[in-house]
Amino acid sequence: MANQGINELASRLVKFLLRGAVCAGLLALGVAGADNPPADAIGAIEGEAISVDGPMSVEVVHGQVRTVLRSGSDVHVKTGQARVDLIEGGYILICGPAHFSLLKSGGAITLALDSGTIHAQIGSEVSLNIYTAQIQAHPISIGNGVEDLLVGLHGSGTICIRATRGAIRVEQQLTGQSVIVPQTGDISLANGQLESLQTTPGHCVCEMQANMLPLTPAAEVSQPATEEDIKKRMAEKKVQTQPTSVAQTDQPEEPVYQVFMPPLKYDAKAKVQTEYDPNLVILVRHVRVRPTLIYQGRVEGDPAVAQQSAPAQAAKPAAVPKPAEESTWNRVKSYIRKIWSPTT
Repeated sequence: MANQGINELASRLVKFLLRGAVCAGLLALGVAGADNPPADAIGAIEGEAISVDGPMSVEVVHGQVRTVLRSGSDVHVKTGQARVDLIEGGYILICGPAHFSLLKSGGAITLALDSGTIHAQIGSEVSLNIYTAQIQAHPISIGNGVEDLLVGLHGSGTICIRATRGAIRVEQQLTGQSVIVPQTGDISLANGQLESLQTTPGHCVCEMQANMLPLTPAAEVSQPATEEDIKKRMAEKKVQTQPTSVAQTDQPEEPVYQVFMPPLKYDAKAKVQTEYDPNLVILVRHVRVRPTLIYQGRVEGDPAVAQQSAPAQAAKPAAVPKPAEESTWNRVKSYIRKIWSPTT
């Protein structure tokens, strides 16, 4: 019995030691993986609308999830931009819509571009080769400086290449012909033929946007508005309402008519109500006087000589007979007719 108990204790001790060794090994592998990425790791990618197929790995760094591209990754940038931060240093900016694949062998990175435009900024220690179906482009450092280049492939088959810093060696894959694009050079090729090389400044563009969002946006904590914020908002509202009032005053005014009548009286005891005097009714028309029109020009032809004629004597107005006594309604109609009748 004593030997059986000793054997069980020994077996439990061995199992405990084995579990501790396994946990230590896994912990060591995790630490090594975090500090030393895999040999085929290329860099972390971020973007608004991207999809990645093939080998990749996911890491959590400072609370942010990062997708690390590995050799053989196939990337689609549907819209907007994407950025790949290379492990060796530098970055590759992709302007969508774009499709490309990444390979890594012996520290050299090969980017197979199917569509879109890329903007790479790397150091001289990074070896980058860009392939399309017709040509391959390899940046050349000048004085071990930074290499900055753009390569774009459009749907029409036109390839644009720009060397901002350093030079670029462009080689035709079928014929083996090659050409060196000097620093600050900006060219385009039709269907990858070096014979169709043309200088087209500004044709190849892919610059980083200021509103490019990170993968994990930072958390925002709301705070109550201060007195200065409230005053600022009230001032902005007043400024917004001012143009509306000015626009209303600029609208053309239409004539406005007002009728002033004497007060009406009603006497319940009287059988016949006293009528008001229509001569006391006043009609006022409010209008805006138009400015005087001045015509400028020249009259062609012989000048007309004005004939002198004796001034016509003003005819004396005939005496208007005093109308007979009319009723109140007839007087109102005649008054309104006088107001609206056209004057000569």
